[in-house]
Amino acid sequence: MFTFENLTVYQDSLDLADEIYKITESWPKSELFGLTGQIRRAAVSVSLNIAEGSGRTKKDFRHFLDMARTSCQECVPLLELARRRNFISEEISVTLYESFSKLARQISSLKRSILL
Repeated sequence: MFTFENLTVYQDSLDLADEIYKITESWPKSELFGLTGQIRRAAVSVSLNIAEGSGRTKKDFRHFLDMARTSCQECVPLLELARRRNFISEEISVTLYESFSKLARQISSLKRSILL
């Protein structure tokens, strides 16, 4: 087992990416290479950056955590567009927004805990 697999933030990022995949399965096929693909890539990018960064120096890990947090932020306008296009309800949009916000805070906390 790799050390990053034990991180709660990593596990939470996988859970959220999995949720995004489930929700986007019902989105229009015409969006597969548009909004659907973009939000899936952004959501998956969070866990990928945590994993990749964990094998680097502390300084590099902090940089990868910045990128993971940025991927969380990237999902915000994508969720808003999905809500506006009626691909998701207001309730689902708010729930996912809160999940990405919580995940971004977890990433920031992990970054602060890594002393250079």
